Amino acid sequence: MSKKVYCIAQFLPKPGKADELFKVLQGLEPNSNREDGCLQYIVTRQIASPFAEGKSFPIAFNEIWADLPSFEAHCQRSEIKHFFETYCLAEDGLAADWNVCIYSDEPANFDAPKLV
Repeated sequence: MSKKVYCIAQFLPKPGKADELFKVLQGLEPNSNREDGCLQYIVTRQIASPFAEGKSFPIAFNEIWADLPSFEAHCQRSEIKHFFETYCLAEDGLAADWNVCIYSDEPANFDAPKLV
């Protein structure tokens, strides 16, 4: 059974704040990548292409975690909580909106053998 957790954390910057928000998010990468359960933690910017015209927030983290407890521990780190309090929840924060979702690559009702 796959235990990996995939997270897409998207951010909509307030007008004129995209570069500043991106830089703040880049600052979260080094310590997050040091976490034992972190397999990938990369902040990205949406770019234009006629082959990818979907709707999305313009800044997104692409994260892969070893398992759900690793992801949940990451979310409780003081640096991450401080980011959301300061840049998302605060009236003078840089983000107008955000969307954090997690996913599994395991199909529903997957009958993988249990390893002991």
